[in-house]
Amino acid sequence: MRLLLLGAILGTATLSAQTSLLAPAAPATPAPSALAPSDIYRSVVRIEVATQVPDYATPWNSGRFSGGIGTGFLIGKNRFLTNAHVVSNGRRILITVYGSPKKYPARVLFIAHDSDLALLEVEDFTDFAAFPMLEISPGVPQLESQVRVIGYPVGGERLSVTRGVVSRIDFQPYSHSRADSHLVVQIDAAINPGNSGGPVVQGSDVVGVAFQGLRSADNTGYMIPSPVVRRFLKDIEDGSYDLYTDLGITDFPLFNPAMRKAFSLPDDGLGVLITDVLPTSPADGLIQPNDVLLAVDGSSVDSSGQVTLDGENVNMHEIIERKFAGDIVKLRIQRAGQPSEVSIKLAPVPASRLYAIQYEKKPRYVVAGGLVFQPLDTNLYASTKLENIHVRRLFGDYVRKGIFLERKDIVVLTRVESDPLTSQMEGFAGLAVDKINGTQVRDLTHLHEILTAASPPEFFVVELFGAPRPLILPSAEIAAANERVQREGSIPNLSNLKD
Repeated sequence: MRLLLLGAILGTATLSAQTSLLAPAAPATPAPSALAPSDIYRSVVRIEVATQVPDYATPWNSGRFSGGIGTGFLIGKNRFLTNAHVVSNGRRILITVYGSPKKYPARVLFIAHDSDLALLEVEDFTDFAAFPMLEISPGVPQLESQVRVIGYPVGGERLSVTRGVVSRIDFQPYSHSRADSHLVVQIDAAINPGNSGGPVVQGSDVVGVAFQGLRSADNTGYMIPSPVVRRFLKDIEDGSYDLYTDLGITDFPLFNPAMRKAFSLPDDGLGVLITDVLPTSPADGLIQPNDVLLAVDGSSVDSSGQVTLDGENVNMHEIIERKFAGDIVKLRIQRAGQPSEVSIKLAPVPASRLYAIQYEKKPRYVVAGGLVFQPLDTNLYASTKLENIHVRRLFGDYVRKGIFLERKDIVVLTRVESDPLTSQMEGFAGLAVDKINGTQVRDLTHLHEILTAASPPEFFVVELFGAPRPLILPSAEIAAANERVQREGSIPNLSNLKD
């Protein structure tokens, strides 16, 4: 199922007027228990964003400028909630109020690319002081219940309101990062570009944030439900946003009667098989492949990996989703036919962010003698044709096989600039660097240190994964080649080692 990304990314916040972050001072106009539609509309704003997208093909260039429209809404004093993808890579953000031509400059306070949420503030809140602050509902709307989607979709300049019915509650990928899955609610109302970041309401309560649509189906949209929103807002109460935690396990359903018998399981429809445990993850050393997971925090896990939560059957990882770094989760497992209890202290798995699209970061690179080196990540993978099987394998195994323990970066030779020094080297572009002069390259900074050493060897011998021969660079000729390449390619800097 292909999801259509409708906005950009940022975000981390706190519940409506219930936290000190969203309400650093008493609100000028407390929200009444039931707001009229006209009051809700006042607090839904149009967001215009001018963006600059980095160019990973020529990483020294400033990147492409573009723009977009999204929606946001007021949840606290000078706190506007929207999608991260609405404001990602933003260079200028302007907020417009319903029925007014005035534009208010705004900035991002917090951004959560993994949950596609962002919190904004305007430079001058005076004109918004009397606006109602919308409340985030504590629960998930029931199936078949009706909701309203409010926003500024393409096709007009004025506010749009559509109605839909909650048709599915699921655990699905979020398009913005391409690497994160969370709870989603599907509704049979179209969510078009521009709707992103707008409130989905029942009565006067916000039950979700509109964020993506299904390209292959009409009148099908998705919203980020309130548990995900509330977690984001809770996370940023300390003034910073932390990544989601992860157990670090891969599970497999146990439907097959023969498999259940092989693992000494009764025919009760409970339990999933643990197939992999990520190195250095919270579960590493506590959970093993071939363990059977039977329950999470007392909630039984069925053979498809689902638990019952708030009256709905959801993916068992939803229990982990609602926790934070340092929290304890209790698992009931069966190992070699014997049941046991395991307590795990949760933490993020930073290495897994390799598979997430990065925003608000400049591409890292090193140019040496006409050879351009870059660290492998999803941004680079998506923007260049990396077809070499060794590069693909390194990318796929980076976390699963613990490659990150030895190599912080997988460094790739992405370009070979035309120069006498690089003659006959063009065919090596797209290969990953293994060693230089017999030393394994740990990351891009390490490669740069080797190639710019104060007392270099006569030759740099660059070994590439899968290459029929190494590349030989005479160290005495690199400086002259750098000067030629920099001049002819209009390259302002020969390296960028920081994000």
